[in-house]
Amino acid sequence: MLGFVSLFMDVSSELIHSLLPVFLVTSLGASAFAVGMIEGIAESTALIVKVFSGAISDYVGKRKFLAVIGYGLGAVSKPLFALAGSVDWVLAARFTDRIGKGIRGAPRDALVADLAPPEIRGAAFGLRQSLDTVGAFLGPLFAIGLMLAWDGDFRTVFWFAVIPGFLAVALLIFGVEEPDTRAAARGATSPIQREALSELSSAYWFVVVAGAIFSLARFSEAFLLLRAQQQGLPDSFAPLVLVVMNVVYALSAYPVGRLADRISHRALLGAGLATLIVADLVLARASGLPAVALGVALWGLHMGITQGLLATMVADTAPAQLRGTAFGFFNLASGIAMLVASALAGLLWDNLGAAATFYAGAAFSLAALILLGFGRGAKARA
Repeated sequence: MLGFVSLFMDVSSELIHSLLPVFLVTSLGASAFAVGMIEGIAESTALIVKVFSGAISDYVGKRKFLAVIGYGLGAVSKPLFALAGSVDWVLAARFTDRIGKGIRGAPRDALVADLAPPEIRGAAFGLRQSLDTVGAFLGPLFAIGLMLAWDGDFRTVFWFAVIPGFLAVALLIFGVEEPDTRAAARGATSPIQREALSELSSAYWFVVVAGAIFSLARFSEAFLLLRAQQQGLPDSFAPLVLVVMNVVYALSAYPVGRLADRISHRALLGAGLATLIVADLVLARASGLPAVALGVALWGLHMGITQGLLATMVADTAPAQLRGTAFGFFNLASGIAMLVASALAGLLWDNLGAAATFYAGAAFSLAALILLGFGRGAKARA
C-alpha cells in the first residue's frame, strides 16, 4: 500500500519534473547553472529535512502522521508550478514540494522497516521502490500525451498533476495502518543528541560516508533531460528520457532487492557504482539520441541496483529504536552532497560543456568505488 502511495505521488511529481528543466530553459530563460541550483536546493532540502522528521518519528513512536503531512505538502505544491511566472516562483514551488518529500521520506522508510521481517527486508524496500518507479515513468508518459494534446502548453499540463497528488494523500490516510511497535517513543527532545548518535555503529557511519560520496556522483536527472534536448529531442518528447530511465529502474529494483537478501551488499553497491561510471562516460561522449538513450538506460540500471540497497544497508546497521534518526542522518549527508553536486554540474555545463559534467560524475563514482573497496565498516552481509 505504501508503494501505491508512492506510485500516485510520483505520477504527480514526474509529470511536472519531466518537463521542468526544459520549461525553465525555453520558457523562462534559465541557465544550466540556475537549473542545477534549483534542483540541488530542492533535492538537498528534501534529504536534509529527513534528519528531523526521522528523529521525531523515533521520539514519538509514530510514523504515519508525519508521512501524511509530507505527502500533503507535496500535493498542495503542484498548482504553484502551473502558476509560476519566473524562475524564483519555480524555486519556491520546488522548495515546498521537496520539504514535503523530506518530511515523509525517513518516517516512510522507517515504517517499511517496522513492517518487514528482517529476512525479507531487501525485497520489501525493493518492492516499494519498484512501485514508486512505476509512477516515475507513468508520469512522464502522461506528460508526453498531454503536451501533444495541448500543443506544448506547459502550464495546462502542469495542472493535471494535482489529481494524482491528492489521490496519494487519500490512499495513505485511508489505506495504511501503522503497526504498534511501542519501542521507538523517547519523548519530545532535540533530534540531534550525542547519546543517540553514540548508539549508531561504525558500520552505519561507513554507509553514511559512502552514500554521501555516491551522491556527489549522482547529480540531478535534470541534466539527462538537457543532454537529450542538446542532441535534438523535441520539447514535447523530453519526458521520454525519464520514461527510459525509470522503466529500467522499475524492472531492476525489486529483483536486486531480493538479491540483496542473499549476497554481499558491498559487491552489489560496487556493481551499481561501476554501472554509473559507464553511464557517465557514454553520456559524456554521446553524439546522437541513441547514445543518450543507452546512457540514460544505464543510469536507470544503476538506480535500480543502488537506491533500495542503500536503504536496506541503513536499516541493517541501525538499532530498531533509531531507524528514523539513522535514515535522517544518512539523508542529511547525502543532501549536502547533492547540493554541491548539482551546483557543480551546472557550473561545468555552462563553462566547459556537457561532457565535463558527466566526466566529473564518473570521477566521483570512481572515488566512491575506491572507498567501498578499502572500507571495513560495512559488515551487513558484506
